[in-house]
Amino acid sequence: MAKIGINISTGSLQKEEMIVGIDLGTTNSLVAIIHPESKKPTALKEHDSSSLVPSIVHFGESNQITVGESAKGLLVADPENTIFSVKRLMGKSFNDIKDRGSFFTYKVIDDDTERLVKIQVGDRFYSPVELSSLILKELKSRAEHILKTAVTKAVITVPAYFNDAQRQATRDAGRLAGLDVLRIINEPTAASLAYGIGLKKEEEKTIAVYDLGGGTFDISILKINNGIFEVLSTNGDTYLGGDDFDQVLVKLICKKTAIDENTMRADKSLAQAIRLKAEWVKKQLSSASIVADMVDGEKFEITKQEFEKGIQHLVDKTITCCSQALKDANLGTDQIDEVVMVGGSTRTPLVKETVSKFFNRKVHDDLNPDEVVALGAAIQADILAGNNKEFLLLDITPLSLGIETMGGLMDVLIPRNSKIPTKAARQYTTQKDGQPSMRISVFQGERDLVQHNRKLAEFNLTGIPGMPAGLPKVEVSFLINADGILLVKAKELRSGIEQVIEVKPQYGLTDEEVENMLLASITNASEDMKLRALVEARTEAIQMIETTQKFIEKNKAFLENEEIENTKSALDSLTKVLSSEDKDAIHSHIEALNEISKPYAERLMDIAISKSMKGKKV
Repeated sequence: MAKIGINISTGSLQKEEMIVGIDLGTTNSLVAIIHPESKKPTALKEHDSSSLVPSIVHFGESNQITVGESAKGLLVADPENTIFSVKRLMGKSFNDIKDRGSFFTYKVIDDDTERLVKIQVGDRFYSPVELSSLILKELKSRAEHILKTAVTKAVITVPAYFNDAQRQATRDAGRLAGLDVLRIINEPTAASLAYGIGLKKEEEKTIAVYDLGGGTFDISILKINNGIFEVLSTNGDTYLGGDDFDQVLVKLICKKTAIDENTMRADKSLAQAIRLKAEWVKKQLSSASIVADMVDGEKFEITKQEFEKGIQHLVDKTITCCSQALKDANLGTDQIDEVVMVGGSTRTPLVKETVSKFFNRKVHDDLNPDEVVALGAAIQADILAGNNKEFLLLDITPLSLGIETMGGLMDVLIPRNSKIPTKAARQYTTQKDGQPSMRISVFQGERDLVQHNRKLAEFNLTGIPGMPAGLPKVEVSFLINADGILLVKAKELRSGIEQVIEVKPQYGLTDEEVENMLLASITNASEDMKLRALVEARTEAIQMIETTQKFIEKNKAFLENEEIENTKSALDSLTKVLSSEDKDAIHSHIEALNEISKPYAERLMDIAISKSMKGKKV
């Protein structure tokens, strides 16, 4: 059994295996390494093929999984079973994305709650973490094929605005793919490293990283001082990118071919065919002034001028975000030393011209904008491998820190390899009506169930005012100071009651114990994630049973007998399946109960609203 050698004080690894840099993107993903001979960051590709792997997963018959270019070809032929843009769903609840539901041609479960989203494919249910892990598995396999060696360690990039839940979801996806994720780093930091900005110890600069990808836009203002990257501000739009440029072209194509947009919405295969055609036209217009082609048997012609006129408002939106980011950082454009361009959509000439004009300087666009983030991740990986002695490595947390949540699950607040000092906070709520206290149990480790991790401390937050379940807001915050001491605070935000304890998280652990805990987490990742998914499904089912029963009891007078009987039958079925080991079966019964209760719940909501509005002028 291989050992994982780790330096507790720096987080750097003993040099045994190659560490790769991974850009897990919304549209495309890729892997990069520091080339052993040239010592330059290099994106991995086979012969003349592209380094990019489309972030697309297709589920075929007998649950046959296809990832990448071959899955992209099935967007048109089998849209319901072809998952794209899953990064947009990472760490999100349905409430976060419900207004954008029409964007997805596959089924995102509409349970109208704050729970994390699920994607239904046939009779199976997947989390964004599981889907992302399939993309990472493909990248891992591809890298191993090209390098002819095992790849088990990686640095993965995320947008600077990703919150704690989204970062943890990305880390979980890596672990499920069989990767030890040594560091999650911000995409703008990686892009800066790729251009060599921030690699010199004495360097002090303020830079803007303009990242316009397929599905997202973000602008980050970074201050670099002595090799330390500080994010001064971020801004952007998680629903603005090349996909939106494509939509402008889709509308132009429909207009010029007289294809009805309603017909296109109903025919998902036609919709995808036109979307892919629009993407091709966009690429042609980066160098051509006019493109003529045909789709669905109809000819069309689009000029660069028409395209630029159509996307001008989208490009202007990105500039508004840039202005706000500068304002938030209390800086003017004259205080920005460098502007780095990232993302395939920055190839659009109008984008480059507009950004250059706004910042009043030439932008860095020499490196392939699709690869620049992965190249930077490879540089960071090289630093962690101990090959780049010039770069400063801060002290890090050797193991993840978190608390126990429902079902005995570990909810990580500070992931391992986080630089210290650091802090993180997350909100929780009560499970039962009138619950007066909440037990906070602090654990250290990498496994999904707390029983497999190391307990550090436990205390009760008492005096929570009697409120219905779900109403109290208890914020649990972790702060690790420069000495590695962990302060845990729990505060009920409505009443202001709080309690604080001090923990020494690294006390009593040898290097060997840390190695064993890390190895156990990777070895058991698949089983742990299955168990976590099952516990989460059961917890969700129990909550739904209790909520539905209360609702029926309270609103009997307003419901028809048939509705009550159907609901009771669905409740019985869900209760029976609770003890099963099949999380998909539990989710199917939850969805069935949802389908039955949703119509009358909406009807009663409408009645309640109309009653409250009676006699009121709007």
